[in-house]
Amino acid sequence: MASTSCWRCLARPSQRLLLAPASVPVAAATITVPPTSAAFSTSSQNLAKASSDTSKHIRLGKRLVLGGKKKKTAPLGKAPQPGERKAFRKRIQLSNDNALAVEGLDVLSAENVTNPESVGKMIGFPQATVDQLRACEAFKSSQNWGLFRAPHSLVRKETVDLAKQMTDAIQKKETLRLVVTGNRGSGKSILGLQGLATGFMNDWVVINLPEGQELTTAATEYSPIPHSDQYAQPVYTVKLMQIIHQTNGHILSKYKVELDHMQLPVSVTRNMTLAGMLTLSKEPENAWPVFQAFWQELLLPGRPPIVFAMDGIAHIMRISEYRSPAYELIHSHDLVLVRMFADALGGKTVFPNGAAILGVTAKNNAPQIPSVEKAIEQAVAINKGEEPPARDPFYRKYDERVFDALRGVKTLDVQGVDKAEARALMEYWAASGIMRSRIDAKSVSEKWTMAGNGVLAEMERVVLLDLRTN
Repeated sequence: MASTSCWRCLARPSQRLLLAPASVPVAAATITVPPTSAAFSTSSQNLAKASSDTSKHIRLGKRLVLGGKKKKTAPLGKAPQPGERKAFRKRIQLSNDNALAVEGLDVLSAENVTNPESVGKMIGFPQATVDQLRACEAFKSSQNWGLFRAPHSLVRKETVDLAKQMTDAIQKKETLRLVVTGNRGSGKSILGLQGLATGFMNDWVVINLPEGQELTTAATEYSPIPHSDQYAQPVYTVKLMQIIHQTNGHILSKYKVELDHMQLPVSVTRNMTLAGMLTLSKEPENAWPVFQAFWQELLLPGRPPIVFAMDGIAHIMRISEYRSPAYELIHSHDLVLVRMFADALGGKTVFPNGAAILGVTAKNNAPQIPSVEKAIEQAVAINKGEEPPARDPFYRKYDERVFDALRGVKTLDVQGVDKAEARALMEYWAASGIMRSRIDAKSVSEKWTMAGNGVLAEMERVVLLDLRTN
């Protein structure tokens, strides 16, 4: 049977169904007809009625309150004092009472450090030299000095070679300009420490800049020098003067001031010693003029020889993190302390009494500077009598200041120790109670091979890992 309504009317809801429920009387009873609607509708009228009937539900969550006061929690412990964290990080432990004392070892002296027969032997440092090395921050916190009863060092072929070069140059009143290179963990810093110990035992004036990055990473105060484009670091200079007086005071007290220093902000007389000159500057503002006058006095004829050393020289061969008053980055060589070392390493400073300028490279945190790598590569080729390699023609950011500072320097490449030196080191570890395994040719060859052909840092890691797993 055909429907009386069209199919289009059936597709949409009837207006009757959208109205309020109607009551139909049926035999004294009222039947309520519930409204019906389509299962799905896009009608605006239906949506409006549904939105007005249903209640809104708001989910309560975390509310962001700006400017509100947070509850202060009581501190659990005592807050560290200024500089306490840095002092804890840089602390040096040079003795361990739990370690066994190794008897029968020689003590390092000015004679046996240049003796080829000392190669492959463990030699201890004199107590006076240990105090001087500690004062000038030659010991590193990454070195395992705290595992032994007293500081001892392995005399390597490079140690004797370095000591001989320093002694011969100073005896001839010449200047040794040397850069220590090598792979990571090969013992470059230990070799630099042995060079400083050689200077202390020969009564030379030793000036050590322990970390090059401390001068260039904007970690210390700086101020512009009037009427120049250079910058001084007064607080670091005061600390350096105190260290020089502490480590070389007995030598500098034998020499008196010879020049007139009327331009200084402090009074300097002719009967004053060089050691007393270092104690004049109590204020950081006067530190650099006094130190500059002290450096001029030290370069006069008749003064003691000088050992000037720095570890991590790659940090001073780049743009520093300091800024000028115009907010432009300052080159590291515009810092006067860095400039002083760069001029000495580059041969611009004349040392009439002989000197040894030592620069040690670092691989742990050193930046990759193509100028430094190319300058050292050229220096190695010149020392071998070969033609120096040319610069990369497609790289245009070479720094001429770096090439001037490293021009004509000698290089000392430090690699792993041989098996004889490795056996002497392992026997010392065994005598100290650290290594308890048998020391023979097989074990020495095994540790030497696992350590990358005798890399010192890897040998220590191999032994310590062996102890931990056993």
